Amino acid sequence: MDFLDLVKSRYSCRSYTLRPVEAEKIAYVMECVRLAPSAVNKQPWRFHIVTDENSLNQLRRCYNRDWFKTAPACIIALVLHDEEWVRADGKRHGDIDIAIAVEHLCLAAAEQGLGTCWVCNFDSELCRALFELPHDEEPAVLIPIGYAADEPREKKRKSIEEITR
Repeated sequence: MDFLDLVKSRYSCRSYTLRPVEAEKIAYVMECVRLAPSAVNKQPWRFHIVTDENSLNQLRRCYNRDWFKTAPACIIALVLHDEEWVRADGKRHGDIDIAIAVEHLCLAAAEQGLGTCWVCNFDSELCRALFELPHDEEPAVLIPIGYAADEPREKKRKSIEEITR
């Protein structure tokens, strides 16, 4: 599959089968994440891979949606603010870097036949407490991952003319 087909096939999956994700596929996806670029190669991130039912149930308290409960695994993407690069004008790049890494994750998962969804509207402080995360590690994104039980919806995107000059 070429890159354009991969990008077209990736969508926000909101229903998963019960089939567990193979460890080899998680390892492949995380190797793709590890190779993601970051500002000044700081790699200010950490990823918690949550697969056991007890931890998943805890995580589901942070984002209480029925569809989210169907995912057999979830990855917590954390920004390490003490390690992020800061531009001379004070602009912090941790959020940009984690976004690049998470999109590598989502595209690698799609290439492996797995569904994902970016979840940013969750209780990050509860997540920090439940998983006993250090103060400098900000839970930025939850990424449920698994085999899709739904079908992609039509992508509605702006035209090329609307996004370029």
